[in-house]
Order: sequence, then structure tokens, then C-alpha cells
Amino acid sequence: MKTPKHDSARLRVALAALGALILTAAGTAAATAADPVGDDSDVDVTVSITELTEPGVLAMTIAGTAATLTESESGDPLIRQFTGQLPTVTVTDTRTAEEIPAAAAWYVLGTASDFTGDAGQSPIDAGHLGWAPRLIDGGDSGLVTEGPEVATVIDDDAAPNNVGLVDKELLAGAWNSSEIATEGSWTATADLFLRTDTTVSAGDYTSTLTLSLFE
Repeated sequence: MKTPKHDSARLRVALAALGALILTAAGTAAATAADPVGDDSDVDVTVSITELTEPGVLAMTIAGTAATLTESESGDPLIRQFTGQLPTVTVTDTRTAEEIPAAAAWYVLGTASDFTGDAGQSPIDAGHLGWAPRLIDGGDSGLVTEGPEVATVIDDDAAPNNVGLVDKELLAGAWNSSEIATEGSWTATADLFLRTDTTVSAGDYTSTLTLSLFE
């Protein structure tokens, strides 16, 4: 006859085997549930990407950040004259005619500050600086024009245009932007001249000539 101790041991073995079987069966059931039922179905994902286009722009560039004036003959014993040249100014328009507002016009204006001495000299008023604008490439249309010569405050014979570069003087401009949009770019410069009386203090002076593009 089997003792209760032996029956108990066999029962534990049987239960252990049953537990393993249950776990194995559960694992098999999970694997079976993950398998596809029937045929696969696909979904095509499409997108249309258009070419990236940006609108054109009207812009100005300057071929340099400095201009040096050197003394030259003024033709008047009571006047000292110093001359130089403005770096080339380029206006570029990459817009189409359709992108330009009706009757739009662009223009470049220049304004100078007073000349400040490096050793405490009295400043030279910006009215003593003048210019004579010149188109380098005005395009084939002839619709880009250079500004008038602006004389200095001591050029009495040039009145009333003897005000110097004190307040937004015209370098160049176009009065109908859409008509010349296909030309693309235009260049201009200006002959600069500083005129003072002979009593001006010696030394180095600096002024800032600010060019601005407007439309």
C-alpha cells in the first residue's frame, strides 16, 4: 500500500506538470492569436510636393564700405577741395512684373553726417559735402535716371541746389518699376567733393554717408 507521503509527492509532481502544461498551452494560444487571419491588405500613402518658389525681391548692394577724399585743385584761391568716388551701388530687382505694385517706383537716397575730427577739431558741416551722380548701367529702357548734382553750401553760384548732402539727396531712381523688371539690375556711382574755406583746421576727419533704397 502506498503511503500518504508518496501520494503527496506524486500529487505535487502531477500539479507541477499540469502547471507547465497550462503555461505552454497559454503561450501557444497567444502565438496563434498573433497570426494574420486571411490575406494581407495594403494601404498606399501618397503626397504631392510642389516646387518651392519664393517671390522676387528689390535689393541694393554697395561695392565697398569706404571712400577716401584727397585734395584737388578747386579753381578758387579761397576754397579747398577734396574729391573721391562713391563705391558702385547696384540695385537688383528679381520680381516679375506681376509681383510689383502698380505705379511703384524705386529710388536711392543719400544723407551724410558732419565730418568729425580725430583730434578735437571743429566738425565740418555735412553741407560742405556734395556729389555728382553718374549711371554706370541704367539698362536699355532708359527709364532709370541719375539724380542731379548737389553742390555745397559754399557754392553760391549753384543756388538753390547748393545744400550739400544734408537730407536725402537722389542718387538714382526708376519711376515705373514694373516696366523695367526684366532688366534685372542697374548700377550707379557718384563723384564726391568736399569744399571748405582755407581756414579749416588740419587733421583727419570722418563722415558717414548713408544710402537708402526706397519704393
